[in-house]
Order: sequence, then structure tokens, then C-alpha cells
Amino acid sequence: MPEQREKILEEACSLFLRDGLDGFSMRKLARAVGVTAPALYRHFESKEALLHDVLGEAYRRLSHQLYQALEGVTPWERMRLAGRGYVTFAIENPRLYDALFASPELVGLADIPDEVEAQGCAIGRFWNDRIRECMDAGILGPGDPEEVGLTMWGHAHGLITLYQRGLLMPGGQADTETFLEIYRASVDRMLHGVGGPLHDVARPTEVPAASVN
Repeated sequence: MPEQREKILEEACSLFLRDGLDGFSMRKLARAVGVTAPALYRHFESKEALLHDVLGEAYRRLSHQLYQALEGVTPWERMRLAGRGYVTFAIENPRLYDALFASPELVGLADIPDEVEAQGCAIGRFWNDRIRECMDAGILGPGDPEEVGLTMWGHAHGLITLYQRGLLMPGGQADTETFLEIYRASVDRMLHGVGGPLHDVARPTEVPAASVN
């Protein structure tokens, strides 16, 4: 990537992180980069094209955090490191994290390019691979890695979203360390299970229509 284009993208990510979509504009970005607004269009044909690259950069940053999990020696360590990388990215890049899971319209886009969607799919496969190898090693019970991965992701995403919205604790926002303590304890609770064996719930006997007076 040419140096100037890379600088613009980095400043765009910083601006998005600081001000969000509502505070994002090509004019404000041009001032941050030190060029005129029209000069930006020599590198990005439109604001939408720039936002596409911002999302792509967000996925690259998330991937960088996740793929460090491959340094883990065991399947369990790799899964835990991947989970830690995910929550670290969310804490360090809250607006980019939010943008990754918002509908295109909410981030000012008509749609998401195929190449950006492919980055998201690759991250999903990476996480499911961590689940699959833990199942193969007998660390997790047998099941569909995609279904289990979705359950675990939904749990993590829900806690992160509550934290980012200031809704995790009654009466105020949790600080980062408190959130991480709550998050880790909740993940452990989920992995160990929160209930006993499931049982079919007997349905109440229906009264035949003919017996109703």
C-alpha cells in the first residue's frame, strides 16, 4: 500500500475510533492527514470506499490478535488465547469492534464488499477450528463445532456489548479490570456448565374438546 494511502487509512481508523460514524467526515480526515479534502479522493474514490477499507483494517487487526493463539502448545491453550485475543481487540478498538457487527446502513454503507465479508468468514473458521481441535482432544464434549462456536461467540459478544454500552453493572460502568474479571468468570461458568442434565418437560394432558362443557 502506498505510504500516503496507508497514512490516510490509519488516520481514518483513529478518527473512527475517536468520533464514530457521526463524527467521521472526509474534511475532518483531511485536516488530520494534513491535506485538502479533494486530495483524499486521489487515494479513495469515495467515502464509502474508504469505509470499506476501514472495516478491512478492523478485520486485519482482529485477525492479528486471534492468530497469536497459534503460539499455544495445546488445543486448550490455543482456544483460550484466541478468546483472550478477541476480547482484547474489543477493549482496545471499541468503535471498530462495534462497526464489524453493525448492519451496513449503520456504518454508512450500502453493502459490504465480498472481500471484506471473506475476512469475517475466515475469522469464523479460525474460531471453529479451535473448537474442533478441542473436541478432537476430548477437552470439549462432542458436537457441531459451528453450533458450539456460535454459542460461545454469542456469550462473549453479549458480555462485551453490555460492557461497551455501560449496562453490565447496575448503577454505572465497570472499569476494564472489573469487566475482565466478570468476563473470565462467566466464560469459565459457561464452559463448566450451569445446570444438571436436561430432561424432557412433560406436556400437560390436553382436555379433549368433546369433554368441555
